[in-house]
Amino acid sequence: MWQQKPWPVLLLVASFTDLCLAGKLETSALVTVVLGQDAELPCFYRGEPGEQVKQVAWARIGGGEGTAELALLHDTYGLHVSSSYEGRVERPPTPRDPNDGAILLRNAVQADEGDYECRVSTFPSGSFQAGLHLRVLVPPLPTLNLGPTLEEGQGLILAASCTAEGSPVPSVTWDTVVKGVVTNRLSNHPRSASVTSEFHLVPSRTMNGQPPPSYNWTRLDRPLPSGVRVDGGTLGFPPLTAEHSGTYVCHVSNEISSRDSQVTVAVTAEDEAPPVDVDVVSASMVTVGVIAALLLCLLVAVVVLMSRYHRRKAQQMTQKYEEELTLTRENSIRRLHSHHAEQRNQPEENVGLRAEGHPDSLKDNSSCSVMSEEPEGRSYSTLTTVREIETQTELLSPGSGRTEEEEDRDAGIKQAMNHFVQENGTLRAKPTGNGIYINGRGHLV
Repeated sequence: MWQQKPWPVLLLVASFTDLCLAGKLETSALVTVVLGQDAELPCFYRGEPGEQVKQVAWARIGGGEGTAELALLHDTYGLHVSSSYEGRVERPPTPRDPNDGAILLRNAVQADEGDYECRVSTFPSGSFQAGLHLRVLVPPLPTLNLGPTLEEGQGLILAASCTAEGSPVPSVTWDTVVKGVVTNRLSNHPRSASVTSEFHLVPSRTMNGQPPPSYNWTRLDRPLPSGVRVDGGTLGFPPLTAEHSGTYVCHVSNEISSRDSQVTVAVTAEDEAPPVDVDVVSASMVTVGVIAALLLCLLVAVVVLMSRYHRRKAQQMTQKYEEELTLTRENSIRRLHSHHAEQRNQPEENVGLRAEGHPDSLKDNSSCSVMSEEPEGRSYSTLTTVREIETQTELLSPGSGRTEEEEDRDAGIKQAMNHFVQENGTLRAKPTGNGIYINGRGHLV
């Protein structure tokens, strides 16, 4: 491309016209472009009337590869671009003055940053050159990393860290009402630099909710119905109708992150009862529980009734026993008094029984001196309870104001009691060989 035929002629003209320089080459010392954008490199020759720009050559100077040609702009043959920049260098799209030799560098990258030179050949003034510096700015690309979960009482701890890389060196600041400590670390790269900023704080409950979130309610496929009230994270409805059925989405966001949550609202008409799903297992368990509870209540009632019944029967038996015991005691006392009265009225020789006839008659005619009959015709045995015997013993105790004859008679009765035994609360006669008993006076009984 650089071996075109016009080059020798142009070089000769430039050499011939070096002696009559009159024009001026205008450019910018610094051209700034953001990464990914197009950079326009200016080069304008302002000369005398009648002067013409024959060609403009662009080259990058310096760097690791030395001088590198970009493009050659000829007034007759047009624009020729170097293979290393093919597809990236072109003329600006707007119409230009013939003396304007600016070019457009598409999609600037960090590697394009450097020094460039514009060489203009004119007729008849000769050649001119000027340089500029292209700076490619790299926007900071921040990355936020949250620290561990914060808990009150942990002390100074990392809350979050932010890393930003770009050119020039990024500046990282924290916009928060929470008080903390910020530390920064700088790392340099060939064409950019990165800064890592760490935010440390002492957790407390007053920090909860910083920074506060914002809420945005929407409904899928349709706008929100009329009458719906939005109050932060709460969505209020007027009296529900079928129009309010749908899926509602709550979008929550703050400076750190954002989240979405949705809920489905289904409104049925009053005459349409929603289907009821019956869980057979749960219903069976409830039925079994109710039956078990009823059986338990029935069992408790039976136990209580039986306990009351047995308690009442025991009270009745105790009362009956006490009544019978009282009646027996009264009869024994009455019988004892009757017996004493009869003995006092009878002659002494009639008290004892004398043996007549055959000795066996003693067995047939033997009787106890403490047996008697009451006027009612009932006979009472001397087999009484222990309580009755104790009562009789107290009545027969000496020193009660009776005569010596009565005391001797009572002593005989006491001696007669020694021939009885107690069995189950009653007195029974002790078995003897001949059934003969001699009382205190020597009488046979």
